Amino acid sequence: MDLDYQTMRTFADSWGLLFMFLVFVFVIFWALRPSAKRLHDDAANIPFKE
Repeated sequence: MDLDYQTMRTFADSWGLLFMFLVFVFVIFWALRPSAKRLHDDAANIPFKE
């Protein structure tokens, strides 16, 4: 298979975009999962700890 610029560009425009979108959705769901609430609350209160 000849990997020229056009072939790589076509791949990045289709499957690369899909992959990056799926990673984005995974990160959002991982950050907003209910079991992470305690960790986020602890991080939010760091400036107020002595």
